[in-house]
Amino acid sequence: MSQQRKAGRDLQLIEPSKIQQLLAEPIPQMLARIGVTNAHRTDFPATLPFSPGDTTAGTETELQAAVVGNRANVDLPLAIEESVYYSAIARRAAAGEAPRRAVSDLERFLARNRDEVWENSWVRFPRRCLSAFAEAVLKEDLRADKSNPASGERSDVGRFIFDRNGEEWLRLPVSYLLKLALADTADDGRELDPAHRATAKRLMAHFLNDNTSPETFSFHVVPLRPETGMGKAIGRETALRYLLTQLLVMYANAAFGLTENGQRAMVYLAPHPPVRQKELNGLIADSFYRELFMSPCLSGWDRGEDKHRYMHLCHQVLSRSRLNSVAKLREAGIIMNNLVVLPSVSDVSLANNGTHLSLGSLRLGAALDDASSGFTHHHEKYLGDLTIKTVEHFLPLFVGTYSAAPYRLGFTDFHPERALGFLAHELDYTHLRMLWRRWRKKARLSVFGNAVTPFGPEWLDRGISRVFGLKGDFVPDFRLIDYLVCLLSTSRSPALDGRSGNGDRLRGDLADLGIFDSQMSVYLLCKLREKHVVGFSGFEGRHYSLFEQFEDDLGAAADLQNLVVLLAWKLMATGRLSHREIPDHPVVESERRQIFFAAAMGVPTVYVRRSTRNRLLRMILEQTDGIRPSRRYPGYIRVRVDEYRRALLRVIVNEGADLVEMLGLGDTMEDLAARLEPPGRLGVAGRLTRGILEEIGARSAIDVHAPDFNRGAESFYRNTLRHRHLNEALSCLEERLSELDKSGHSPATERTGECDGAGYLRRVRRDLLDERLPVEQLRTVIGLVLACVTDEARRCDAMMRHGKEAVHDRTPVHRA
Repeated sequence: MSQQRKAGRDLQLIEPSKIQQLLAEPIPQMLARIGVTNAHRTDFPATLPFSPGDTTAGTETELQAAVVGNRANVDLPLAIEESVYYSAIARRAAAGEAPRRAVSDLERFLARNRDEVWENSWVRFPRRCLSAFAEAVLKEDLRADKSNPASGERSDVGRFIFDRNGEEWLRLPVSYLLKLALADTADDGRELDPAHRATAKRLMAHFLNDNTSPETFSFHVVPLRPETGMGKAIGRETALRYLLTQLLVMYANAAFGLTENGQRAMVYLAPHPPVRQKELNGLIADSFYRELFMSPCLSGWDRGEDKHRYMHLCHQVLSRSRLNSVAKLREAGIIMNNLVVLPSVSDVSLANNGTHLSLGSLRLGAALDDASSGFTHHHEKYLGDLTIKTVEHFLPLFVGTYSAAPYRLGFTDFHPERALGFLAHELDYTHLRMLWRRWRKKARLSVFGNAVTPFGPEWLDRGISRVFGLKGDFVPDFRLIDYLVCLLSTSRSPALDGRSGNGDRLRGDLADLGIFDSQMSVYLLCKLREKHVVGFSGFEGRHYSLFEQFEDDLGAAADLQNLVVLLAWKLMATGRLSHREIPDHPVVESERRQIFFAAAMGVPTVYVRRSTRNRLLRMILEQTDGIRPSRRYPGYIRVRVDEYRRALLRVIVNEGADLVEMLGLGDTMEDLAARLEPPGRLGVAGRLTRGILEEIGARSAIDVHAPDFNRGAESFYRNTLRHRHLNEALSCLEERLSELDKSGHSPATERTGECDGAGYLRRVRRDLLDERLPVEQLRTVIGLVLACVTDEARRCDAMMRHGKEAVHDRTPVHRA
C-alpha cells in the first residue's frame, strides 16, 4: 500500500503543460508506447490490450445472509426487543407521547414470521466453541488498529460479547462468522497438512463484512485464455468460492453450536433487499436501522471502526439522495402536485446484492510499471474513460440475458418517488420524463384512456387497483433501478472526459447539490481500475445482478465484457474512436444510459434526438431496424430496445469479426443471439422468472399479487436456486478432483487414506446437499476444496508469470 501511495505522489510531479502535451498525441501513437502495432499488420489484434493471453479476471460477490429459527433464539428479534429504542418507543406510547401503533406494528412484525426466516440477522453462540486459532483471530480483529499491537480493543467491543447465565457468548454477523469458521478449520491443534493451513489463513482475508451483506472476492487472479475456457475459468473460481462459503456456514452451524441453540445460518445469492427488511425499515428510526444492519467491519481493514463509520456515511448519503430525488422529480415535471409519498429517511438500497467483474490487462500494467515506455497514469485515465463511454453503449446486451433481478411492482408501488428510485440522479430530465411515460404505458396505468398513478392513501389505492384491474408491472432487473448504480455528470464536471481528477471534481459538485458525498467513490456502471490505486490496470463491470449459473452465465458475461472492451481498444487504435465522437455532456451521457435502464425495466422503446452529437450512437442506430420519427417528440426518433440490442450484436460481429475469431467466441455470439430472441425465455431473466413461478405455483408473474411474487422469489433464491448453485459448484469440485486424482497427486490421500477424491465426494454428496454431514467430514470436504484452490492458484500464477514475460518480450522500448 505504501508503494501505491508513493506512486500516487509521484504522479503529481508531472507539470500540467507536460500532461497536455502527452494527451495531445493521436491515440494510435499513445498505444504504440505499449506495443500496439500498426493496424495494417496481421499481428495487430494480438497486440491490443485485453487480447488472448493478456486478460486477467476476478469477481467480488455480494450474498444474502439469513438465520432461521424461533424469535426467542435468533439475534435480530432479540436485539430489537432488548434495544434501548424499543423500550423508549414503548414508554413513549404508554405515556401518550407516541402513537400506540408505533409499538403494535413492531410487535406484529416480530410475531408474524411464518417461515421463521430473519434476513441479515446476526448469530449468538458460546465463545468456548472457538478453537484456539479462531479465538486468536477474533482477538486480533477486535483491536482498534490491527497494524498497531498496542492499540487496545475497539470502543464497541461490548456489541460482540455478552454474558449468558454466567458464560461468555458472542454475537456476530454471518459475514464474519464465515471467517471464524475458516479459521477454526485451520487450527494448529488439528492434524492438517501445512498447505491446508497456509491456504486457509490466506483466504480469510477474502471474506469481508463491510456492508449489510457478506462479500467475498476472488481467491486468486484468473487468466482468461482459450486453454482455460476463457470466461468459464472465472465462473469456476466463483463457483468454488461459493462452495467453500456454503461449507463454512454448515460447519459453523454444527461446530459453533448454532443448530443446538435454535439457529440455522444460511448464505445464498439474492439480488433484492428482503421484503421483511423493507417492512422493518418503515417501522424504525434510521439510526436504529444502521445499528441492526450495518456490518461492524471486523474483517478486511486495519481500522474497522473507521470503515464502519464510512458505511454509516454511505447509508446516510443514499437516504438523503432518495429524499432529494423528490424535488428533482418535481422539477422534471413528473410530480405535478404536492401529493407525494415521501421515501423513508432510512434507505435500504445498500442491501441490494450483485457481482462486480473486474478485467485487467497485463500489457497495460507492464507499460505503467516501465518508466521508459512513456505510458503514464494520465494516458491510462484518458484511454480508460473513453473505453468506459464506449462500453456503456453495449451494456443493454447484458441486462436480463446474463444476469437479472425479477421483481413485481403493484399499482400501489407506482408513486414516481418510489418506483423511479435514484433515476432522477442518473438521467437527464428529458429522458426521465420519456422513460416514465413509456413505463406507465407498459404497466397499463390508465383508466378510460387517462394515465393514473396512486393517490397516496394505501386503502384508496388498493380499492382503485381492484376496481379497475390495475396490476402494476413486472420488471426484469429492478436492482438496477432501486440502487444508485451510476451518477450523472454535471455540465462543468464530466466524469469521463479523460482528465485526471475528474471524479474528485464531480463529487464536489454533487456534494454541493446534496446528492452525494465527496468522501465516497464515484458510482459508475463500468469503472476504471487504476494501476497506482488497486495494483492492476483494467475495468470493473458493476452492472451484474443475479446469475443463474456460474459457468454458462457468469462465464459468458465475462467473455462478452472482454470482447466489448477489446473492441473499444481496437476502434481507438485504428483512429476511429476518440473523445470527440462521444462528447462529455450530461445530456449525451443520459441519452446512451437511458437504453440500459429501459432494458432493466422492460420498457420496449426509447427516444433519441435525430441530431445527436454522439457519433458512436449514430453508427449503432444506422444498423438498428424499426426506427421511425417520433410523432410525440419532434426532432426525436423512436428506437425499439430489442432492435437496438440486435444492432449491438451486429456491430460486434461486423466490427470485431477478427476479435471474435481470435478469442474463440463464435459459440458465445450464437448463444447471445438466442438469448436476445423474444420473449427472452433463454435469458437469465426468463429462466429465473420461470423458477419463481414454479416455486409459487403460478403461470404468469403479472397475475400474481406483487408481495406474493416477491416473497416467492426470496423463497426460490433461498432454497431452490441455492441448491442449484451448490450442485453446480460440487460438479466443478468433482471435475477438478478427478484431474488431480489422475495426476497421482490426489488431495484425498492425506485426508481420507484414499487416492480417489472425486469418489469420496460422490459418496458424501447427498448428505452434504441435505446438510447432515458430520463436522469431521465437513472438514474433509473443506480440505479438498482448499487443496483444489491451492493447486488452481499455483497454475494461474504460473500462467500469469508466463504472460508477463511474453508481454515484456513483445513490447518495444519507447523512450519518452
